[in-house]
Amino acid sequence: MNRKILIIGFSVLTFLGNISCKESFLDVPVQGQGTTATDPNVSQNLVNGVYNSLLAGEAFGSEGDIHGISFISATNIISDDAEKGSTASDQPGIGDIDNFNVTPTNGFVAALWNGYYNGISRSNQAIAALESASITQDVKKQLIGEVKFIRGYYYFNLVRIFGKVPKVLRVPKDSKDANTDPAFQTRASVDTIYKVITDDLQYAVDNLPIRTKSLVGHVSKGSAQTLLAKVYLYQKNWQKVLSLTQEVINSGQYNLATDYTTLWRQVGDNNIESIFEVQTGQFNNSDLGIQNYCTWQGPRVGGKGGWTDLGFGFCTPTQNLVDAYEKGDIRKSSTIISIDNSGKYRGTTLFDGFRIPSSDSVQNLYYNYKAYHSENKTIETFLGNRDQKQKNLHLLRYAEVLLMNAEAANELGQTGVAQTQLNKIRTRAGLTNTTASSMTDLRNAIWKERRVELALEHDRFWDLVRTGRAAQVLQATGKKFIAGKHELLPVPSLQIALSGGSLDQNSGY
Repeated sequence: MNRKILIIGFSVLTFLGNISCKESFLDVPVQGQGTTATDPNVSQNLVNGVYNSLLAGEAFGSEGDIHGISFISATNIISDDAEKGSTASDQPGIGDIDNFNVTPTNGFVAALWNGYYNGISRSNQAIAALESASITQDVKKQLIGEVKFIRGYYYFNLVRIFGKVPKVLRVPKDSKDANTDPAFQTRASVDTIYKVITDDLQYAVDNLPIRTKSLVGHVSKGSAQTLLAKVYLYQKNWQKVLSLTQEVINSGQYNLATDYTTLWRQVGDNNIESIFEVQTGQFNNSDLGIQNYCTWQGPRVGGKGGWTDLGFGFCTPTQNLVDAYEKGDIRKSSTIISIDNSGKYRGTTLFDGFRIPSSDSVQNLYYNYKAYHSENKTIETFLGNRDQKQKNLHLLRYAEVLLMNAEAANELGQTGVAQTQLNKIRTRAGLTNTTASSMTDLRNAIWKERRVELALEHDRFWDLVRTGRAAQVLQATGKKFIAGKHELLPVPSLQIALSGGSLDQNSGY
């Protein structure tokens, strides 16, 4: 995808509290440039800018974090699939998320709030500008549909992370408007936010072309149908889930990739299984990727050292996840980098020939293979910036469509359909058909299959919460999870202060 960051003549809302700016900060026209009303190319550039927000990963910067280490912490590390990793003294704020000692002052949690509302602000600005664009109605609806998909995705993550959040669907007229409209200052109900999400995604479903008529990397009708089905999954609207996933299946646009091992390598980017990915690449002779996504999770030097390590060693898979795979499941070796701990110093050789030394020279015993990007530039391209390796992030893929279809079918009493879809996943993994036949057994089998199929793909914790298993599962692993509190992260204390106390806090914090 041709990615461009368009610099436009108004500020991005970072905080939803007391915004310090001039009354006319939205009224200043773009100087010396075309507008959407005069130049059709500006419309596409605006949309590209919204796509570009998907790359945000600044846990320590004003832009905030959408898919960086804060996101990794609040999805993978917080679950039973991974633990903090690295060393005990490195980034204790991540350890607090891992162990459910998190407080409203946690900087990684604050970075998520900032990142997602920056992305929503950019989406709102683009939608407002597109309304007056000098383009055909069909093109306008398509571009707005792409933006609304991304905005819907951002709100979906926000509601899963924080529960109630402010409903911000427009660009404020001025600072007075931003500081007085309750929408910017208070949290809307979870049901209200879910209505925002489903409205945005339904608009995308109605106005986007199918995959084969979309540009590579852009949102398609199938992307919107899949994400909308996932939203309904969380609401237990099983008929909607079944209908939407069946439409994706019947479209003929997607299928399971033959080789599971290639899905997280550059050779597997945008393949037949891909439904939506965060696109990476090059722009202005520099790498354009999610800030430190690979480096945060890369194998880290330890012990004797003496080798070129690959990162900071965070988000290390747990023994619990390692043990979750059945014997012969080919997904295990494609998901987890296992460090040689045999005492024979064989090391571990990755798909590109890179050899990681044995455990006496490596900080942890397991690493996330799905986050690995080769440093051999003849195998996987990047210009050398380790912080922004060209690693696409796979957010939606066809395997999950089949699993959602199976889960919905089972809940609706269609056991045979559920078994068929589940077995498609198991067959590719090199496993025999499921033996589960009752609704309860099949439900548990589908949940288990989701875990190993989608391991370290940022869904496990939310799956535990939505299925009501979080306390039981996480407490069994020794985590300090408290039911009724830790399903959500705290609203950042700075946001509450900036709102003058109008934003309320989640229960227990």
